[in-house]
Amino acid sequence: MFTARQSEIIDRSIEIIASKGIQGMTIKNLAKEIGISEPAIYRHFKSKTEIILAILENFKIMAEFLSASMETFKGSAYEKISFMFSKMIEIFAAQPSIVSVIFSEEIFKNEEALLEKIRTIMNLHQNTIENIISKGQLEGNVRKDISKDSLALLVMGALRLLVKRWDLNRHEFNLANEGNALLKSIDLILK
Repeated sequence: MFTARQSEIIDRSIEIIASKGIQGMTIKNLAKEIGISEPAIYRHFKSKTEIILAILENFKIMAEFLSASMETFKGSAYEKISFMFSKMIEIFAAQPSIVSVIFSEEIFKNEEALLEKIRTIMNLHQNTIENIISKGQLEGNVRKDISKDSLALLVMGALRLLVKRWDLNRHEFNLANEGNALLKSIDLILK
């Protein structure tokens, strides 16, 4: 999908955003970080926006993969959500700098293409979780007295807040351990 140089540009962009914020991710800073000229960056991406769209596209592909895998995944709603949750936490723990991009959607409000990509990713996750919960309600392993929409919002919000807190605390606690503890609470809520 991306060339080796494009992948390098994407990875370095994520690191710059994590350390300097979105405002610090300039083509000039990126070129300096990689050790190539600014025109060389433009040979691979037309703009800073296009680079960020590529970062988000990678995350969208992962979300689509997780969503598709839930169609064939055998298990209860909790087991499916636990699997998705664990995979996301694994990705964030392995590459903490991506959190700065994925959970900074408020900075994309003035850039319609970026906002649309973030909306697509969020809607994909929401639909996946809602479908899991709906199926779990039909199978009788998820409570029916709370709507699938509200339960999905609780699950997604819990993950987002946990990851954001971990990021703001400079990764000082074990995200996987905290995620597992949170999943136990989610299981109680779903039942």
